[in-house]
Amino acid sequence: MIEQEIAQVERYYQMAIDFLVAYSAQLVFALILLVFGLWLAQRISRWIFSLMQGRNIDITLTTFTSNLVRVLLIVTFVVIALGKIGISVTPFVAAIGAASLGAGLALQGMLSNYGAGLAIIATRPFVVGDTITVKGVTGQVSAIELGMTHLRDEDEVEITIPNKHIVGEIIHNSFDYSLEEGTIGIAYDADYEQAEALISAVLESQSDIAQTPKPQVGINEFADSSVVLLYRYWAPTKAKVATRLEINKAVFQALKQADIEIPFPQRVVTLKQEIH
Repeated sequence: MIEQEIAQVERYYQMAIDFLVAYSAQLVFALILLVFGLWLAQRISRWIFSLMQGRNIDITLTTFTSNLVRVLLIVTFVVIALGKIGISVTPFVAAIGAASLGAGLALQGMLSNYGAGLAIIATRPFVVGDTITVKGVTGQVSAIELGMTHLRDEDEVEITIPNKHIVGEIIHNSFDYSLEEGTIGIAYDADYEQAEALISAVLESQSDIAQTPKPQVGINEFADSSVVLLYRYWAPTKAKVATRLEINKAVFQALKQADIEIPFPQRVVTLKQEIH
């Protein structure tokens, strides 16, 4: 038994020696070719990344393109190197094809996310830094990956959305800003034009909010006890709540200082006395 094992080891050893003797030069050349391919793929990938960045192309598309080029070049040089040492890649291609089919059936949901990610990168309905609303979720895009998109809100909560739930949906893109609204009621006998001018001045004095589109101020409704004024403006997504609180405070102070009455809800009750 031991002699058979020793003979088997010797046979494998001899096969390895014969292989090295027959293909030593090809093996060295293949290793050199592989190292050169890795170096070249890295250099070309970096060059493409720098070129696309210099042209202000979206960072997600830039990263995806440079990584794809690097992977394709590495695979190409690996195939060439294997061919140089006499290894046929045809069985590997067939095996990869069969494995890909099985993996595709098992990972159908994940692949649909990747397909949707490619569609987002190609069509670019939004980019990193935009504010989007999709499937009832709002946030600023912090990263776009092949499988998912990451949003971040003002509270620094990260929201992860699988890309298949984005493609084909209605997307609201407000870029760097979010639309905010506020209301305040004034008495019916108050000077409406003065109140409107005061609120407009408050909105124009705020450097954080966008002035294009221009903030809007007007009558929203005629309530039981007051004329309700509505003011609309675009606030930075990363500080929309803080901006809303600051503006509401400034609007209230401006109306109070101008002695414009802000009434509280009132109800008139008439008592009818029955005469016997």
